[in-house]
This record gives sequence, structure tokens and C-alpha cells, in this order.
Amino acid sequence: MERIRPQRERDNETEQDQTQRGSHECPECETDTLVKSSDGSELVCEECGLVSEEGQIDMGPEWRAFNHSERQQKSRVGAPITNTMHDKGLTTTIDWKDKDTYGRSLSSKKRSQMNRLRKWQERIRTKDAGERNLQFALSETDRMASALGVPRSVREVASVLYRRALEEDLIRGRSIEGVATSTLYAACRMEGIPRSLEEVSAVSRVERKEIGRTYRYVSQELGLAMEPVDPKKYVPRFCSELELSEEVQSKANEIIETTAEQGMLSGKSPTGYAAAAIYAASLLCNEKKTQRAVADVAQVTEVTIRNRYQEQIEAMGIHD
Repeated sequence: MERIRPQRERDNETEQDQTQRGSHECPECETDTLVKSSDGSELVCEECGLVSEEGQIDMGPEWRAFNHSERQQKSRVGAPITNTMHDKGLTTTIDWKDKDTYGRSLSSKKRSQMNRLRKWQERIRTKDAGERNLQFALSETDRMASALGVPRSVREVASVLYRRALEEDLIRGRSIEGVATSTLYAACRMEGIPRSLEEVSAVSRVERKEIGRTYRYVSQELGLAMEPVDPKKYVPRFCSELELSEEVQSKANEIIETTAEQGMLSGKSPTGYAAAAIYAASLLCNEKKTQRAVADVAQVTEVTIRNRYQEQIEAMGIHD
């Protein structure tokens, strides 16, 4: 049987419903057009102009700026919190410039004092060996990400993955560089900016075999759902390095789409598959590139390009 609720409980629910409806409706014209003002201090109706609420707390700064230089001069806060630093950027830093606030050079005595302060500042930023290892790993991640030319978002994701691996105690028994490289490789795939293992190992101090083995272990332990890399994501970068036109790029994407629908992509390396499609597209668009040039850009062998190229033109119904 359904429980009969008391009248007081039903009245409370009715009042809550009316309050929720009233918070989005204008009390004057009864339309759902209440919006906040530009400074967030008032709640105004777009239809009749009634100020429904005022005096709300403004969470923004008390100053105004009309261009970037004014904003930089008036801003009094530091950099935002970031996971790419071991202390998340919350500690202070001492500038390397030996100048005071007026831009005047410091005396020799003051310079020696600032050098000692910088040295102690670097020492006290890490309290134990764990933080020192984290600092080293994140600096390695930042170095490799800069060499690969990946955006800031990839570095943030890689840093978060490394911190998760550290919390799960996945670093024990493995090199710091290996785990840092594998998390960067995983972050590139997660952000849709894939880099091949050959490219990652070229900027790392760890061998390709160890990177792949560590990546598989970390992704399995952290439960990372990794989808297969789409070869089309390599096409723009490879075509740019080969100085090929947009027509070749579109034709290469068409070849990849057509042949992938026939199931030819299964079990194939995405970089080699993309390189073969670019080589075939360059021939079809009369912008021929040698197999050696395409192989050097994609970091695959010429044999791989020839094998994938033959399969693709047969699937496309093109006679060599």
C-alpha cells in the first residue's frame, strides 16, 4: 500500500516547487528570461527589464582593465595551479635577474646574498626523496613534450597520469624515465594528438621496448580505455613535413577511409598505413614523393610502405 504522507510534508514540497519555479521566472511578466548582468551583481529580466535581485557577491577583481597590458599591470596573483610542477606551482620563486623593483642593478654583496637565497630556495622546495623524484619526472615530461611539440593540455594529462601511477605504487621496480615516457605517450593518445613509439623513444632516454612494456602495464593498472589510433590523425603532420598540398591530404584521407571500411586496417601499424596512403595520394595527385622521403618522415621502413601501398591500390581498384 502507498504511504499516506502528512499534510505538512506535502505543503513543504509544494513550497519548494514554487521556490524553484520562481527562481527562474520573472515576478512581473512571469517569463523564464532572468539573466545575470555583465558584472554578475544583478538578476535582470530580458523582457520587462525588472531587476529581480541585486547586491550579489562579485567574485571578480575590484579593478577594470581594457587591454592585455593593463590587465598584466593590475593583476596581483601568480600563475594558476598546474600539475606539471611537483608542488603545483604554489611555492615562491626568486628571479634570476639581479635587479631591484626599480630595475637597478644590485651590488656585489646583494648578488651574493641572492645567489645563496636561490640555492636554499631550490633545496627547500622538495622535502624528501619522493618529491625530488617527482620533480625530476615532471621535468623530464616537460622536456620530452617540448621536443615533440605537443600542447600544454597533453603535459597536464601526462602529469596527472604519472601522479596516479605514483599513488598506485606502479613506479617501484621501474625507471622514472620509463614511466614518465609511457604516461606522456598515453596522454598523447588520450588527447587525440598521437605520436608513434619511435618518435617518443627518439626524445627519451629509454629504449622503445621498455617504453612499450611500461605503457601496457600502466594503462592496464590505471584502467585507461585506449582506442586504436586513427591513421588519419597522422596525415596532416606528415603532409606538412613533406610540403604536400591539401589535395594530397584529402586524397590520403579518402584512401584510408575506403580501405579501412574493407577491414584492411586491422593489425596494421597506423603510422605505416598513413605513410602508404600519403605515398599513393602523392602519385595520384602528380606530387610524387619518394618512398624514402615518406618513410623518413613517418619513421617506418620502405618495405612497410610498399606492402601497404600495394594493398591499398588493389582495394581502391587502381592499377599501378
